[in-house]
Amino acid sequence: MEKPKHPPIQSSEPSKADTVVPIRPLDSIQVPINLDGRDGENRANKSSLQIQADTDVEAIRCFLSEYDRSPGTLRIYQRETERLILWALVECGKPFSSLNRQDFEGYLNFLADPQPSRIWCAPKIDRRSDAWRPFVGPLSESAVLTAMAAISSLMRYLTDAGYLAGNPLGLIRQRRRKMAIEASGLPLAVSSTEEAEKVERFLDTEMWAAVTQAIENMPRSNDQECAQYERARFIGAVLYMLAPRAGELESHRMNSFREERGRWWWHVVGKGGKKAKVPVADDMLQALMRYRKFLGLSAVPKRTETTPILVSLKDGSPITARRLNQILKSIFLAAADLLPPDSEYKKEKLRSASAHWGRHTGITAKIDSGINERYVQKDARHSDARTTQRYIHEEEELWHDEAQKQHLPWGKKAVR
Repeated sequence: MEKPKHPPIQSSEPSKADTVVPIRPLDSIQVPINLDGRDGENRANKSSLQIQADTDVEAIRCFLSEYDRSPGTLRIYQRETERLILWALVECGKPFSSLNRQDFEGYLNFLADPQPSRIWCAPKIDRRSDAWRPFVGPLSESAVLTAMAAISSLMRYLTDAGYLAGNPLGLIRQRRRKMAIEASGLPLAVSSTEEAEKVERFLDTEMWAAVTQAIENMPRSNDQECAQYERARFIGAVLYMLAPRAGELESHRMNSFREERGRWWWHVVGKGGKKAKVPVADDMLQALMRYRKFLGLSAVPKRTETTPILVSLKDGSPITARRLNQILKSIFLAAADLLPPDSEYKKEKLRSASAHWGRHTGITAKIDSGINERYVQKDARHSDARTTQRYIHEEEELWHDEAQKQHLPWGKKAVR
């Protein structure tokens, strides 16, 4: 008797691509009730809860809402928290609020190489697309450190808010500290000395001159190019004169420039929601009026004006910190090509510079121009004077100049 034919044997291993939790952005993720964290193993007693959150997604949204006035920070925190919760659901098959110390150790390794890549990685695309994925590819060591710093803030917040019973991420603090030292590239013997902590991510006089020349070299043959030139010129002035953070230029509007008793100030809500004001020097005021005139606005802003400080050429919306960085990267690359051949190391610095280097450059320029250190600290909004002192290089420069008095005898005239 002929045996009945059976269909080919199929693998019983479930495919993560067929998970009941589709890989979607945080604002559209759908989590089954058994994975939403209501009964997470690390949930604290609900009587101690300080936020309105029953599920992990709700708790994460509470955390993110604390940064709604810091768009740059918010963007990073949203990216990293959605990566983490998706990993917990898809890879671990457990709620975020059930992750333990070993899980976080595994997540560290996952960030360095998100596998399987066909599930987790894809080129950048609109977040609304079904083809969206949380990763483009493996993260660098510095990117892993950024991710862990963001997640650490999340875990501390949720523990303090009485949502989580404990912070398992804190148990691998020593591992993270070792990674930070390795990523810094500094020898262990000097990693904590004052000399090693000096701020070097700034553009010196020669490099800044190349930046301004690169801006002046921008084409202006049509309206679009003129708009790009005027905006770049204003960006340079703002960075050099006010030393802002990139996210502050995204979140603030023109009415943050205000006149008080005949003097102009820039009112800013900075890191940690700290309010401050920075004096607007005459050169900065002239740059502001020039940019506003180009935009067809009044010479100075009114207190009710909501025009972005930096305007998108597409729709008039505020340009993002990411877009600002892209604009500056292009300018810095052009500036590097303007430096002489014997300044190769400065060319390399310019090619690696980012928007935040503009803030460091502005603070350093204030110090070098002779402004009292106490006022530079207020301009930079440093709570600790020692932070401002990291920008002071005068003593080291004098020391280095003295070293140039020593010469190396070589060749035929050398003493034998």
